[in-house]
Amino acid sequence: MDMLEQLKNAVESYGEVMVRTDSGEERELHKHNSDFHEDKGVIEVDADDKIHWLVAEKVERYYIHKDF
Repeated sequence: MDMLEQLKNAVESYGEVMVRTDSGEERELHKHNSDFHEDKGVIEVDADDKIHWLVAEKVERYYIHKDF
């Protein structure tokens, strides 16, 4: 399973997932604001006033808050 699929499954299961990229950038992915583009290998994150595209294979790690 590649990283895009792992992240998609985690967001679907938990509703929210925090990610850290290999450059140290941190983002939150939520069911309501994240679209997974398998054909491009990117995650589109609608962050109110900006849209971010994250390359899934650049995600170093992901985690959830323990209260889930």
